[in-house]
Amino acid sequence: MRIVIAEDSVLLLDGLTRLLTAEGHDVTGYKTADELVAALGPDAAVPDVLVTDVRMPPSHTDEGLRAAIHLRSLHPQLPVLVLSQYVEQRYARDLFAGDVRGLGYVLKDRVTDVDELLDAISRIAAGGTVIDPEVVAQIMARATRTGLEDLTPREREVMALVAEGRSNSAIAERLFIGLPAVEKHVTSILTKLGLPPDSDDHRRVLAVLRWLEHRPNGES
Repeated sequence: MRIVIAEDSVLLLDGLTRLLTAEGHDVTGYKTADELVAALGPDAAVPDVLVTDVRMPPSHTDEGLRAAIHLRSLHPQLPVLVLSQYVEQRYARDLFAGDVRGLGYVLKDRVTDVDELLDAISRIAAGGTVIDPEVVAQIMARATRTGLEDLTPREREVMALVAEGRSNSAIAERLFIGLPAVEKHVTSILTKLGLPPDSDDHRRVLAVLRWLEHRPNGES
């Protein structure tokens, strides 16, 4: 098989290359996501499997996974195995949102032996799907989160009063705290709920809607 590896760790890239070459595969490695995307552009020959890490230069956040999603949009039949120490929940969900044939996401520290890795690569190249149980657990946990569970008791009090339509000054008077404290709590609430920057009024409405839909029983 022709296998492309995107991995910024020189030692791991070299180790994987030696391992797969010894198994008779043709291996090409890239150390950055930009190099990978440039090499597998719209007119490039599609490899049999792409093995990529999640966190790659320059920011070491999620470039590898975003590159994989981009390349799957260019080459829908490109088999991809994400091999990483991390679960990047948002982009992992995006990766598996469409056709999951030829896709895999495996955590490095859960690959216990060489045969297991080789089997995962072979299955994905053949159109199978390989997903680490821990990846599934984290994706599902994220899918069921609303952000409300992250609010402190005081923030929940503030949120309940916001849901009643009270202004910041009215909330400050009701809770016997200063207006700056209320503003700080509201900002924290909106951030924890992951509401996009917009007008304050619009964000408050979205926050109230989520509160009314997902608040625990017994909270007003």
